[in-house]
Amino acid sequence: MNREVTLPLIVDDRGTLQVAAADVSKLLRTLGGRWLHLVEAGADGLDEDTVAALTIELAKLADRIDVACIAHSSGTTP
Repeated sequence: MNREVTLPLIVDDRGTLQVAAADVSKLLRTLGGRWLHLVEAGADGLDEDTVAALTIELAKLADRIDVACIAHSSGTTP
């Protein structure tokens, strides 16, 4: 999975973020974690390798959001 996803930051005319990045990052990480728990519990229809790969990609995306927001808050670009 090497597709690049571009995530625009949603800011108002004063540069204030309109979506809490911490909430989005947490949501992405939680979603992946819940998928892993379902696989560990033996849920039908979930391929362990696919879930692991998707969980890793969600965590990477969450990391990128965090980096972009830290850069935005500090006035730099990632």
